[in-house]
Amino acid sequence: MTPLPTLSIVVPTYRRPDRLRSCLESLRALDYPGDRFEVIVVDDSDGSPMLDQMPERPDTINVTLLKQPHAGPAAARNTGAAQARGDYLAFTDDDCMPETGWLRALATQILRTPDHAIAGHTINMLPDNLFSSATHLLTDFLQEWHAGHRPDPFFASNNLAVPAKAFRGLGGFHPGFTLAAGEDREFCHRWAMSGGRTTLVPEAVVRHAHPLTLGSFWRQHFGYGRGAFLFHRLRARSVGSVRTPFSFYLALVTYPLRRGKSPQRFRLTALLVLAQAATTAGFSRERLLRSRRSPRT
Repeated sequence: MTPLPTLSIVVPTYRRPDRLRSCLESLRALDYPGDRFEVIVVDDSDGSPMLDQMPERPDTINVTLLKQPHAGPAAARNTGAAQARGDYLAFTDDDCMPETGWLRALATQILRTPDHAIAGHTINMLPDNLFSSATHLLTDFLQEWHAGHRPDPFFASNNLAVPAKAFRGLGGFHPGFTLAAGEDREFCHRWAMSGGRTTLVPEAVVRHAHPLTLGSFWRQHFGYGRGAFLFHRLRARSVGSVRTPFSFYLALVTYPLRRGKSPQRFRLTALLVLAQAATTAGFSRERLLRSRRSPRT
């Protein structure tokens, strides 16, 4: 009988102790042999390590807590990956709660396609929060659009597993992404351009709970715009400039209208328009700042 793969679950965290506690409790409940996986939490904050956020029964889960100076989730994931002992890395975030069968579903697919990156399905736990729902719809749209229009797929880093050796050989996530914005998109692009393949496993479910207000919604998508600028600049260096067609933006903002007759579909459409305004503002700000720092780049 083929043994189950060994996995290292890497969780970057930044000043969200309550969320981290819930995440760790969900990992403790995973339906997977305890000797075949480990959990590596990387504290990316400038404060003291959150040792009090460990599970109530730490003996039931192998958890390592690492500390780094604040550098963003991309660098935090790399820090965790560098210490990982598993043959595969499974990434999720501190505001996520993987379902009990998450790791087993990833492992089942790994046995079938051991050289692939494996992406799972992420569910919004806050459907009554329109700002959170709009952001989740944006991620769904990007995943679908890339699958049909780009050679490089897109999958969020809160539900992604990759072979550890291949991840390190590729250089991991680009540390230039200091915000939670664009680092997964850039990694997926680099993975695909290097010949890596990705498989979607809908049974590998992660529940995501990121409450947003109007202000935090704007700031989040403004940050996405900043990350998008860096992604486009890095991609241009490898494959040249790629123009995004107007049809992309039209399809994006009308995405809620094409997903059934939800009573909130028009509000969600308006929020996606607002999100694109924030993204454009963040993109323009980052371009201006970088042109001032280095006019030739």
